[in-house]
Amino acid sequence: MKTLYIKSTSASKMINDLQAKIGGTISSLNHENVLTVDNDLAQGTISAISVKKSITYIAFDIEFKRDIKLVNTILKSSPVYFTYCSEGHVEHSFSVEGETNTLDAFQTAILRSAESVNNVYHFKKDMTYKFSTIVVSTDEVSVKNNELNSKLDEIFKPEGDNTNFTYFGSYNLKISEKIEQLEAINQEGVVRRLLIESTVQTILALEIQQHTDDLRHASNQFGSLNKEEMEIIKDLSVFIKNYPEKQYTLKYLSSKSGLTPSKLQEGFKLLHDRTVTDFIRNVRVETAEDLIKTSDLNISEIVYTVGLTSRSYFSKIFKEKYNCSPKQYQDNQNSLAATA
Repeated sequence: MKTLYIKSTSASKMINDLQAKIGGTISSLNHENVLTVDNDLAQGTISAISVKKSITYIAFDIEFKRDIKLVNTILKSSPVYFTYCSEGHVEHSFSVEGETNTLDAFQTAILRSAESVNNVYHFKKDMTYKFSTIVVSTDEVSVKNNELNSKLDEIFKPEGDNTNFTYFGSYNLKISEKIEQLEAINQEGVVRRLLIESTVQTILALEIQQHTDDLRHASNQFGSLNKEEMEIIKDLSVFIKNYPEKQYTLKYLSSKSGLTPSKLQEGFKLLHDRTVTDFIRNVRVETAEDLIKTSDLNISEIVYTVGLTSRSYFSKIFKEKYNCSPKQYQDNQNSLAATA
């Protein structure tokens, strides 16, 4: 067992502390800091992004070769940790030898220790850990100067000096989807910075909303579906996005997934807030919009490419989403290209 102590939640300082403990190389650009490790202690990446001076996004995608305890010692104040597990499970405690709680895949947790108490993540060797934490500072300056920090400090304040705030919530695949979008950002410069900030703040909003929903309903937000079934829904969603041209039916999707039509509908409603049919239609329209911008296909060819057969129907659903016809949109793209 190896215990690593870090004394900061600042993106750059945390990554530097971790490099000193486990080795690896650091790349830093525009408030993003990534530690890449491939040695006899660990393999993978740990990244930290300063979204604002008082909010840090930390993402682990790593496998340790030894049992590890990562201890974040609390100094002047006790920040709020919004943690989400994307793969595997994460064990957490509020002291090195304290009782642990387990965060499963797709589950949210909000953690805040009493002052002078440690936050500890426990890693078992030879296991892949993929999870993220948004750390919101609650020091005097952050609370005074930032309305969001002040509000979260008030909502998630431990009761008493020796009490910790612990919330392990329901499963939420929408957060997983946003994290995947965050990881897929490939723009550079100020555009990248703005996209990262907005996506991290959306993830934070979803985690807070999950806490609110759990308090309101006091039940598993998966309804009748278990975690494995929701993961099937997620994989099926990716399949539809990758192959929008296929002629999908509930019978086909039910056979492919092994889920009943009613569970399919429930899962798509929970994950995408849409019925299966609405989700497929939306994927096709969004794929068509991208093809209009990036290909030389005419509208009829695009209709066929995304799996539709009626140009008039396509025009109708395209206009409903984008408030203009496909032809108008294409003509506008062409005129922009001509003046570029």
